[in-house]
Amino acid sequence: ENITDFPLNITDCSQVVVPEEVFFTVAAAGILENLLVLVAVIKNKNLHLPMYFFICSLAISDMLGSLYKTLENIFIILCKMGYLTRRGDFEKKLDDAMDSMFILSLLGSIFSLLAIAADRYITIFYALRYHNIMTLRRALVILAIIWTFCAGSSIAIALFSYEAATVIPFTILFPLMMFFILCLYVHMFLLARSHAKKIASLPTSAVHQRTNMKGAITLTIFLGVFLCCWAPFVLHILLARFCPHNPYCACYMSIFHVNGTLIMCNAIIDPMIFAFRSPELRSTFKKMFCCAK
Repeated sequence: ENITDFPLNITDCSQVVVPEEVFFTVAAAGILENLLVLVAVIKNKNLHLPMYFFICSLAISDMLGSLYKTLENIFIILCKMGYLTRRGDFEKKLDDAMDSMFILSLLGSIFSLLAIAADRYITIFYALRYHNIMTLRRALVILAIIWTFCAGSSIAIALFSYEAATVIPFTILFPLMMFFILCLYVHMFLLARSHAKKIASLPTSAVHQRTNMKGAITLTIFLGVFLCCWAPFVLHILLARFCPHNPYCACYMSIFHVNGTLIMCNAIIDPMIFAFRSPELRSTFKKMFCCAK
């Protein structure tokens, strides 16, 4: 309603509309790509490692984001055709469920990136003790805690999103978590060289260090892509809450559909990064396609 009702009256910026066919195509591609990552990790026992489990968590978050946009567009189409109303009780519950899915996708992505960053941190600075610190069981416990918290938070935020006391912590959480992850990566890269010198006398230390730094670089790329794809939408939430009637804010909110498309593009880009940066995962994809042929 903030996008379609008042901006036309208070700003000259026309609403940028992305065709529904583009939404469905991008969403379907994102879902299929991330589903392929999940299947690859399940099939290849060599990928049954904490790092790849955290990557699967990120893939699930991306799938939820694409699924949310798909359901939202179907909902809009049904409203336009007259099968659903915008203010009915059933439609309100359906809208809350979709909002909960969207927030779950956002929180799941943030905490999955945080878990991946922590995993890379332990790999670099505690390489010799990594397998004792980050066991597969601990990784699964961490993921269970993350998704339980995200599910509970998404339901609470979706039900009480009209309250400023709920919206403000939600909008603060995004930049706060991103700042924390950025600090973690800066700390990793600043101390990685000095740490490498200390263990340089070990026979395989150079190989492990290169591998670990490659993993840190890969996750830095993930973080950059995530910020570029999600930050515009989070900014939209802030503007819609705090200055919905300002002409400049309304002008920015006119590109709402573009921001939504960026979220789905994140789901497409992440699996490409997985495949490009991980030889083991890339090899698994090739075997899967060869078997399919």
